[in-house]
Amino acid sequence: MSETDTSPHAVIEFWKQAGPKYWFAKDEAFDKRFRETFYTAHFKAAKRELEPWLSEAESALALLLLLDQYPRNAFRGTAHMFATDPLARFYAHQVIEAGHDQQINMALRGFCYLPFEHSEDPNDQRLSLQLHEQLEPKDTRWAKEHADIIERFGRFPHRNAVLGRVSSEQELRFLNEGGFAG
Repeated sequence: MSETDTSPHAVIEFWKQAGPKYWFAKDEAFDKRFRETFYTAHFKAAKRELEPWLSEAESALALLLLLDQYPRNAFRGTAHMFATDPLARFYAHQVIEAGHDQQINMALRGFCYLPFEHSEDPNDQRLSLQLHEQLEPKDTRWAKEHADIIERFGRFPHRNAVLGRVSSEQELRFLNEGGFAG
């Protein structure tokens, strides 16, 4: 794969090869490799140049990965981690409406739903829970944890610093006591 490879297959294969060991872990080497491999593709997706990928299940999943997962790794610790979240949710709705999520194998299907789990909107959180209930129970656990945080605080406190938001005393206590930190 080269930095200019923007094929959906390349994105999916990279993600599958990384596997669960790297999907939700903080690993500088993996983040660097992901960033360098799909930097151009991410920005093409952000500019809506890859919208035709929505026509098929696998390419739609690749688009969601570029807009939801990629920035969380490639731009970790910056506000850009969340910059393409609204577009990822917009596309995730289309993926579900087209039934593409049902064509994705169970191991990867949850990535069609993560844009809702990553949202600070309570309606998106309810949808995330509903969608995750179709997956394995362990997947529902994380969706529930995210929904509970939004219900409690109305936002994800661990994002406050990078987004320039002032944390409340309750949010700081939650974080200092080991609450979800992304």
